[in-house]
Amino acid sequence: MSENDPVAGPSRLPLAGLRILELGHYIAAPFATRLLADLGAEVIKVEPPEGDPVRGWGSAVEGHAVWFSVHGRNKLSVTLNLKDAADKAKLRRLVARSDALVENFRPGQLERYGLGPAELHAVNPRLVIARISGYGQDGPYRDKPAFGAIGEAMGGLRHLTANPGQTELPPPRCGVSISDDLAGMYAAMALVAGCWQVKGDPAAKGRVIDVDLVGSVFSLMEGMLPEYGLFGWVRQPQGAAIKTAAPTNTYPCADGKWLCIAGNSDLIFRRLMAAIGRPEAAAEPRFATNALRCEHVAELDAMIAAWTRTLPAAEAEAVLEKAEVPCSRLYDMRDCVEDPHFQARQMVMAVQDPLIGEVLHPAAPFRLDGVSPREMVRWTGPAAGAHNEQVFEMLAKEESA
Repeated sequence: MSENDPVAGPSRLPLAGLRILELGHYIAAPFATRLLADLGAEVIKVEPPEGDPVRGWGSAVEGHAVWFSVHGRNKLSVTLNLKDAADKAKLRRLVARSDALVENFRPGQLERYGLGPAELHAVNPRLVIARISGYGQDGPYRDKPAFGAIGEAMGGLRHLTANPGQTELPPPRCGVSISDDLAGMYAAMALVAGCWQVKGDPAAKGRVIDVDLVGSVFSLMEGMLPEYGLFGWVRQPQGAAIKTAAPTNTYPCADGKWLCIAGNSDLIFRRLMAAIGRPEAAAEPRFATNALRCEHVAELDAMIAAWTRTLPAAEAEAVLEKAEVPCSRLYDMRDCVEDPHFQARQMVMAVQDPLIGEVLHPAAPFRLDGVSPREMVRWTGPAAGAHNEQVFEMLAKEESA
């Protein structure tokens, strides 16, 4: 699919031929469709005439949000007013010719437009509809407003991000809209599953998928739910450590930077102790197993931190890498861009955006044999309504065929 002919088809990509409508705004639904578009799906982003509100977020070049270059990439943009009868008729025409639809309005909003699942399935009975919301399409909190921070808070994640014993500052967010992104990934996965089922059964009806921000975060809580159910344990914040493995933490270095070290296994622990000049510690009975090390983790962390404080982070990292101890400095974006591994795997690529000029994009987070990462970034986020004419001309041809 070329930038000049976006309605052609990326035949080398696995979702080529799958048409998905996005009635998305802000983050969760657009993130889901970005992943699907990177995999070759034809995503038609339906925006209000003024555009997705996220177009006004963050830094901008001549009024065009830099983030939207990535957020809207590989998508066709059409603008429709879903309160207008003529525009709703246009949407129904698109629905009739699409495989799936993703939306993240508040529950009930599509129904108020007269575009709920019953109405959409009346137009296209095989349509797969993925609905993303804060709390889900039912339940007592269904109608409460929510953003990503609420998903982190109620799903159990924000409780864990505090430092132990620290009460004067609130537990921090992770720095990105993690609950929106998680919900988007789950919605994309479920949508592909729904489309696979419909494709495999000529008599199959479309499905409605219900994904919520709170449940998406809650699903990541690992063993915490069974621990509570069996033992009444409520896991408390661990800071940078991991309760079930030791030594694993993030340690201060001489240059003010931090080094994350994971000495989880017995063998790695012995290599770590030798590398920091404390081989005798690895032979001590109280450190003989992971369970025992967890009991004495404060002593181990102090021992390791005493060593990391003597070296700049990059030098300490080099010592531990030579000893084959898993470790990494805490990277900022400059570190990511300059790192040779990121470069070799084309994880960062310079892309020409006609709206803002050359811009750096992250590669798609998956690799497909026979497809280069650059082939998956076919064009950048377009202006709102940039494909109105192309999309409806294409639709008219399909309807008359």
